[in-house]
Amino acid sequence: MKLLKLGAVSIVVLFVIVLGISLLFPSKIIISRAVNIDASPATIMPHINNVSAWKNWVEGMNDTSVHIISDKVVMMNKTKATIVNVTDQIVSSEWINGNNRILHSSMQLIPDSSHSVTVVQWQFEQQFKWYPWEKFGSMVSDKIVGTMMEKNLNKLKQLAERKDTSSLIPTTEN
Repeated sequence: MKLLKLGAVSIVVLFVIVLGISLLFPSKIIISRAVNIDASPATIMPHINNVSAWKNWVEGMNDTSVHIISDKVVMMNKTKATIVNVTDQIVSSEWINGNNRILHSSMQLIPDSSHSVTVVQWQFEQQFKWYPWEKFGSMVSDKIVGTMMEKNLNKLKQLAERKDTSSLIPTTEN
């Protein structure tokens, strides 16, 4: 009986310690990535303000499980992404996963003074409950979501920096 009591008390104490440590973690995290693109905001904006254009640079958008409902709404597996606001420099969206958890996302275009280089900053804001497993899971969230964001931003960079070579006429020398 003493051994059973000791085991129960140990489990309770361990849970309280883990709970206490998890309370030190923030309940809201912001995952942010940025890339410099050698293009003007006007060149980049059509690629980010319409979900139909996302298939050119967002990994997984060409999958058969992706259903583009409109220019502003897309269903990806169990996640629904909706563009909720577009300004000349910011595209805001809400991502609702299968558990009805909402992630807020924004892409901000920050041009330099000559408008030849634009910083594209993409961020996700994620809210967590007080549960210890969610708080500890937030540590991995940055690695998973952040890596995906970096890959996609690099694809966007390649797409936006692509030069139109169709108007170049080859010359022949005599």
